[in-house]
Amino acid sequence: MIKDNQKRFNRLHVVLDALVIAAAYVLSWFFMLEVGLAGKGIGVLPVWMYMTALVFIVPVYLLLYTIFHLFTPKRVQGRRLEFANICKANLVGFFLITMVLYLGRENPYLHHFSSKVVGAFFVMNVLLETVERNLIRMVLRSVRSKGYNQKHVLLVGYSRAAEGYIDRVLANPEWGYQVRGILDDHMERGTDYRGVKVIGSIRNLNNILDLNVLDEIAITLSIQEYGNLEQIVAACEKSGVHTKFIPDYNNIIPTRPYTEDLQGLPVINIRHVPLNDPLNAAMKRAVDIFGAIVALILFSPIMLVTAVMIKITSPGPLIYKQERVGLHNRPFRMYKFRSMEVQSPDKERGQWTTPHDPRVTPIGRFIRKTSIDEMPQLVNVLMGDMSLVGPRPERPFFVERFKEEIPRYMIKHQVRPGMTGWAQVNGYRGDTSITKRIEHDLYYIENWTLGFDFKILFLTFFKGFINKNAY
Repeated sequence: MIKDNQKRFNRLHVVLDALVIAAAYVLSWFFMLEVGLAGKGIGVLPVWMYMTALVFIVPVYLLLYTIFHLFTPKRVQGRRLEFANICKANLVGFFLITMVLYLGRENPYLHHFSSKVVGAFFVMNVLLETVERNLIRMVLRSVRSKGYNQKHVLLVGYSRAAEGYIDRVLANPEWGYQVRGILDDHMERGTDYRGVKVIGSIRNLNNILDLNVLDEIAITLSIQEYGNLEQIVAACEKSGVHTKFIPDYNNIIPTRPYTEDLQGLPVINIRHVPLNDPLNAAMKRAVDIFGAIVALILFSPIMLVTAVMIKITSPGPLIYKQERVGLHNRPFRMYKFRSMEVQSPDKERGQWTTPHDPRVTPIGRFIRKTSIDEMPQLVNVLMGDMSLVGPRPERPFFVERFKEEIPRYMIKHQVRPGMTGWAQVNGYRGDTSITKRIEHDLYYIENWTLGFDFKILFLTFFKGFINKNAY
C-alpha cells in the first residue's frame, strides 16, 4: 500500500533534509572561515562552537519546513510553490538566527559568531535544498512512470469531472496515480473511457471499501447527483480511506475558484483575484508610484523631443485625452501624445485606426509604432487611474459591444488597467484577436504576483515597445 511507502518516504525525507541542512552549514563555515572568503581575523571562535550550533539549527529548520508544508507529497506540490516555500522557511530561519545573535550580543561567544557564516548558510541551504528536492522529484517520476509507487484511486460517479481527471492522470504518469475504475448508477457496467471502466454501481462502494485495497477515493459525481454526496462521504469517512471531491461545475464556472472559511461555512469564490488582497494591492501600488517616477525622469528627454516635434508638425493640442473604462467599470481620462489630426469626438469615438489611416500624422505614425505616444500614461499611473502592468483599457463604446460578444470580458475591470500587460508582450495588441487578448488578461488577473509584473515589464523592453499592429 502506498500509505506505508509514504510514511517511510516521509521519514527518509526528514533525514535527508537534516543532512542537507548540516552540510549547507558546514560548507558555509568552511568557505567563509577556513578558506577565508569572509576576510582575515573573523574565525575567532573555535570550530566546536560553530558545530554545536547545529544541535539547535537542524531541529528548528525541520520545524520550519513542516510549517511551510515542505514535507507535502511531491504529487501535490509544484516546483515553483516548493521553491517559494524553501525560500520563505530559510528567510524566517535567517531572521531567527540573526535575532538570537543580536539579543545575545553581550555573550562573548554569540558576539564573535560570524554573521558572514549566517548569510552564506542562507544562500547555501536554499541552493542545496532546491537541488535535493529536484533530484527526489526526478527519481520519483522515473519510478512512477515505470509503474512502481502507484497510488490506487477509485472514482465515484461518471461525469465530465471524471473524464477530466482521467485525462490528466494519463497525461502525467509520473504522478503515480492508477485509476482502478468508476462506480456509477446510470452507466452500464463495462462502459469504458480511455481504458478506465465502470466496474459497478455506487451501491457497491461499501463492499469495495471493505477490501482495503484503495489509497484514495475521488468523488466525481455529476452535478445532478449531488443529493447522494452526503451518504457517499459518510461511507468513505467510515472506512478511513482518504477522500477528495472533484466538482462537476467546469461548464458553469469556467475558471479556478478558491474556498474561504466563513466561521465554519465554506464559501466558494468563483474567481481568485490576488489583487483583492489589501497587502498585494498596496505592494503593487507602491511599485507603480516608484516605477512611474523613475520612468518619467528617465524618459523625459524623449518626451520633450516628442512634444516639440508634435507642435512643429501638426496644429492642435499636445496631449490627447480619451475616455477609457478602468477599475470597477469607472471611466477615466487616459493621456497620450496626440498622433492624429484633430477630429470631432463623434467621428473618433467608435472608429478603429486602419492601415495607412489618413488621420495619423507622420510623426504620429512613428510614435505609435514605438509606443512613445503611451508615455504620458505614466501620469495616469501616478494619479491611480492606471498601473504599470495590467489589462489595457478600452473605450466605453467598445466595452459595451465586447461585453455582449465576448464571455467574461468585464472581468478585466476587477483590476487597474495597465500601460502594458501579459496580452501585449505575447503579441496581442492593436488589430489582433480580442478573445485571445481577454484570455491572457484573465490569466494575468488570476495568477498575479509581483514577480509576474516584473517579468512583463522586462519582456516589454524586448517585445512591447515596437507595435507591428499599430497604424
